[in-house]
Amino acid sequence: MIEKPLVGIIMGSDSDLPMMEEAFKVLEEFQIHYEVRILSAHRAPIATAEYARNAERRGLRILIAGAGWAAHLAGVIAAETILPVIGVPLDSSPLQGIDSLLSTVQMPPGIPVASMAIGKGGAKNAALFAVQVLALQDPDLCGRLREFKRQMADDVTVNKKEILEHFLAVRTNG
Repeated sequence: MIEKPLVGIIMGSDSDLPMMEEAFKVLEEFQIHYEVRILSAHRAPIATAEYARNAERRGLRILIAGAGWAAHLAGVIAAETILPVIGVPLDSSPLQGIDSLLSTVQMPPGIPVASMAIGKGGAKNAALFAVQVLALQDPDLCGRLREFKRQMADDVTVNKKEILEHFLAVRTNG
């Protein structure tokens, strides 16, 4: 049996793929099925609106939209669905993503978009945010998310200890 995707990842152009792949990695790590579409708020507005309108009926539970330049993709999608929409501003323009950030975060009242950081870090956090939302209704996923966060904290602690030990050894011997 093929499982239906729970997360839809939409990007404005295939050139956005290298940045948005960070979201794929996170969702795969948590074994969350997702689908990917290239749609544009400006170049394919009708297809974009149809995708958003049909997402819930098709079983999607959350949408991640990555776009650069004017970055209206997340807002256009949010206007057409009741599903949560996470916007990822991408740094593909001469303004290095600041324009995308402002376009993504400045939604008018009534059209909420959860906005992430610019670029790859934002794509990764968008997927983690989607995991957090989905974990509210899935105890198994909630447990895996808790373990992920525990492991992340352990990694920082272990790394800090190793760095401090190295620093002290170098200082003592130098």
